[in-house]
Amino acid sequence: MSAWITSVFLCGYIAGPLIWGPLSELIGRQPVVLGTFGAFILFQLGAALKISLPALLISRALAGFFGSGSLTNSGAVIADIYWDSANRVHALSWQVTMPFLGTALGPVIGSAISDSRLGYRWIFWSIMIFSGATWLLILFTVPETYSPILLVKKARKLRKTTGDDRFYAPHEKASCSIKGILRRTLFRPVEMMITEPILLLIVTYFSTIAGLLFSLFETFPIIWQDTRGFSSSKTSMIFIGIGLGSVLGRFIQLYLARPMNKMMPKWHGHPPCEMNLTGAMVAGPFLVGGILGLGWTGAYAYIPWWVPALSTVCLGMGFNLAFISLQCYLVDVYLTYTASALAAATICRAIVGAVVPLFTRQMYIKMGTQWACTLTGCFALIISFSPFIFYKYGSKLRATGKFSQDLDLQMKETVLEEEKN
Repeated sequence: MSAWITSVFLCGYIAGPLIWGPLSELIGRQPVVLGTFGAFILFQLGAALKISLPALLISRALAGFFGSGSLTNSGAVIADIYWDSANRVHALSWQVTMPFLGTALGPVIGSAISDSRLGYRWIFWSIMIFSGATWLLILFTVPETYSPILLVKKARKLRKTTGDDRFYAPHEKASCSIKGILRRTLFRPVEMMITEPILLLIVTYFSTIAGLLFSLFETFPIIWQDTRGFSSSKTSMIFIGIGLGSVLGRFIQLYLARPMNKMMPKWHGHPPCEMNLTGAMVAGPFLVGGILGLGWTGAYAYIPWWVPALSTVCLGMGFNLAFISLQCYLVDVYLTYTASALAAATICRAIVGAVVPLFTRQMYIKMGTQWACTLTGCFALIISFSPFIFYKYGSKLRATGKFSQDLDLQMKETVLEEEKN
């Protein structure tokens, strides 16, 4: 039942980004983030209160639907704020790392609350309290950041103060017909997936990595509860390794991004976007090693519990390196259309996340943890070559799209001319 509740929540994540990402490019980031996050808080009541199972499932689906709004637009807000390509990674790396920390600490806190006299429903009351405080923090500290909307506000103010109707923003001239609005909201992520080859490839890799992560989470109860007799609360403590690894991965990514700073003057502030992919290339060995280590040390009860737990640190490092690297790459490539690009990535990732938990536990039980992880590790090994392919051919693929900004490609001729001289 817990797997179904998780899948229903993630099904909401599938539908939400289709609307919230592009809608923020229509009416602005602030109203979408505040509105969707506020609704997410309210729909926690479906699990916090004693209601029927159908109502619980509906509330979880709606919580996922509205909860995806802030996740889809957080990267876009960072893209809106002026950071150059080399320094944007400092903000984006935390934006990607914090959900990993939530994934790691959530089970620990949730198990502690569930096992206490408060009961499991207080997990959702706690989410409401913490999320409500965060909503207030966003309300008072995060202004509108989307430049086309800021220009609209400026144009309206000028028209009001001067009485001159000639002042207008380009965003105001966009089609307001139903067809035009639908194309800029519901259809834009789909259109980008179809017309942008590099986005399709990155999102496919993104989703595959997420699928590996969700499938490996299903091994934790098998390795520590079924094989070693841990309680559910003790098993949840193992997720701390994922959190620790994700933080380490964040600092590794910052180190790997240092060469971009040196290239900034040469490329006049716009170094090649593919420089962001170094982290994803380095992530491969961590992922494969972590998966194989987890499976082969976790399958045998005589091996101390902390040995497979160390593998979770490698997994956290590998997954976070890949996620930060790909997120930075998509933001650099699409800039203005970042929300739609990230919406496409979130949708596909949520589809995989909703489906994978429904069958992976059975696979690990029937095949044995060691052999199932070997299969998963071989798959991870194969896809670990993908970032190298993106690195080599990414610029050519980007040039064929109409949504990518390609500021580095526009600067390339200037750089080549300066090198000749």
